[in-house]
Amino acid sequence: MTKRICLPLWWMLGSSVLVAETIYAMPEHSPWPGGIAIVDVGGTDRPPPRASFQDKPLLMMSRDERWHAVVGIPLDTKSDALSIRVGNNDIAINIVPHAYREQRLTVKNKSYVTPDQTQLDRIARERKIIDGALGRFRETAAAGIELSAPVDGPRSSSFGLRRFFNEQPRSPHKGMDIAASEGTPIIAPRNGVISATGDFFFNGNTVIIDHGQGFVTLYCHLSDIAVEEGQAVNTGDVIGAVGATGRVTGPHLHFGTYLNGTAVDPAILLPRP
Repeated sequence: MTKRICLPLWWMLGSSVLVAETIYAMPEHSPWPGGIAIVDVGGTDRPPPRASFQDKPLLMMSRDERWHAVVGIPLDTKSDALSIRVGNNDIAINIVPHAYREQRLTVKNKSYVTPDQTQLDRIARERKIIDGALGRFRETAAAGIELSAPVDGPRSSSFGLRRFFNEQPRSPHKGMDIAASEGTPIIAPRNGVISATGDFFFNGNTVIIDHGQGFVTLYCHLSDIAVEEGQAVNTGDVIGAVGATGRVTGPHLHFGTYLNGTAVDPAILLPRP
């Protein structure tokens, strides 16, 4: 699902310029809701331009001696075109229609379907923490965006599913479920910094990793958390273990990937199983 290349990188870090020869991975251009658009924004003979989408900064990568903005496309996109801001110019992105299936689940604990007011208050507090971590943009020289699998196991194609819990409609599924036994170690799929951990109402035990430039990964329903906020992790480090905490029907890992604060399909960033 990704293409590896080796190109020089020029990054403006304050008043200095960093030059490095780095292995890159670019996802395939997938311009549909929940996908990733790759937009050419100029040659690498100059530092990367500033680019944004809906006032959120975009990750910048190089390929074939050209800078490309990497754009996470919102799952609820209805229009057939979007635009990003690059410097003082707007660049249009044509959106391809993409249909997602439905999923119906039975949850025994009814509070996970119709929370009471105390639980709603807790959910609102936790949402601020989670959204803050998922929308974080940390200036850094990103060394690719390909991901290793965080855990071995069958991967569902559940991203984007319109979900019904006990026949009640809920928001679409914004991650991939990977089946694994409780206690199975979960590893960091690439280098990053732990931006949040916690035991949240719906997500259960959760870890969020900031990989830089708005590229963020999310891990939910863990039985154990092995890292703490602010900790640097390397690819392959254990961050926790598979569990069944929060709103679940059994042990598994909910794995989410985000760009510019937008959930995108993890399958685009992972190697084929």
